[in-house]
Amino acid sequence: MITYKKTLLAVACTLFLVSCTNKNTSENKTEDLAAYLKDSTSGIKTGGVKVVQISTPKGKFNVWTKRIGNNPKIKLLLLNGGPGATHEYFECMESFLPSEGIEFIYYDQLGCGNSDNPNDPSLWDLPRFVEEVEQVRQALKLNKDNFYLLGHSWGGILASQYALKYQQNLKGLIISNMMMSAIEYDKYADEVLAKQMDPKVLARIREIEKNKDFENPEYMELLIPNFYSKHILRLDASQWPEPVNRSFAKINQSLYVTMQGPSEFGLSGKLEKWDITKELSKITVPTLSIGGKYDTMDPEHMKWIATQVKNGTYLYCEKGSHMSMYDDQETYMKGLIKFLKDTSK
Repeated sequence: MITYKKTLLAVACTLFLVSCTNKNTSENKTEDLAAYLKDSTSGIKTGGVKVVQISTPKGKFNVWTKRIGNNPKIKLLLLNGGPGATHEYFECMESFLPSEGIEFIYYDQLGCGNSDNPNDPSLWDLPRFVEEVEQVRQALKLNKDNFYLLGHSWGGILASQYALKYQQNLKGLIISNMMMSAIEYDKYADEVLAKQMDPKVLARIREIEKNKDFENPEYMELLIPNFYSKHILRLDASQWPEPVNRSFAKINQSLYVTMQGPSEFGLSGKLEKWDITKELSKITVPTLSIGGKYDTMDPEHMKWIATQVKNGTYLYCEKGSHMSMYDDQETYMKGLIKFLKDTSK
């Protein structure tokens, strides 16, 4: 009987402790959520939107930012691709990062989306964009203890170039789906991707490009099923996610052509000779490079990047293409979250 009573007492104590633990865990989660959602800004609340005034050689302009969440240790600024697309295709982040308590910040670069568009091609220049990012960082009060920079595609060029000049302000860098050499990118497009295409289709695409007939509807009619749906986002174009379509529909063509060039097979604009492969060893902050098996960027080059920076990690998206955050979403998001949390300790 005594043994039986002791057993009952032990069970009761265990249940009590479990109950207390569950209650504490629940309270902690509630507190964490409250802290994450807290808007400490003064004045009228804007849902995290902050318009930043930047200075350029052609005067002052406004660029648009929007903060999601609040985490003093992890503040992730997102640099969209294109060049000339918008922050909107990053909206998939909302399904993953808030539940992990990660703060992230949308940002439309000058000429993109909700930001001013001065319609002046002289401002579409990599060094000027680097200075723009630095001005945005200062305005948002991001610093070396919490500032993470993720650049996707063209944004990866901008992010890596920013790191070479201002890495003292960074906590971590993510280079997503972007090689560190336009020359190598062109080579991969010609020697690998082009050879995977139907020769007749490729010949017609080359003919259109040779004639500079880029406004010809046939150009996109050939590219979408034969290139975009195989290497940009591996879904039938009719099934592309709405945030992607919305973002791509708003691409600033002046910015895109000035920087990228009109062709979809490699760079030919201002970025044609861009190459920082020999400078990667100067990047000392923790760096994550992300590549996809079917990407327009060579996944082996993306893997190589992680070996060239001082503190690199590589994330391979086996199902992914250029938009791996969509077509290999689980791998991409888990890897990104792990990197952010590991380096924030």
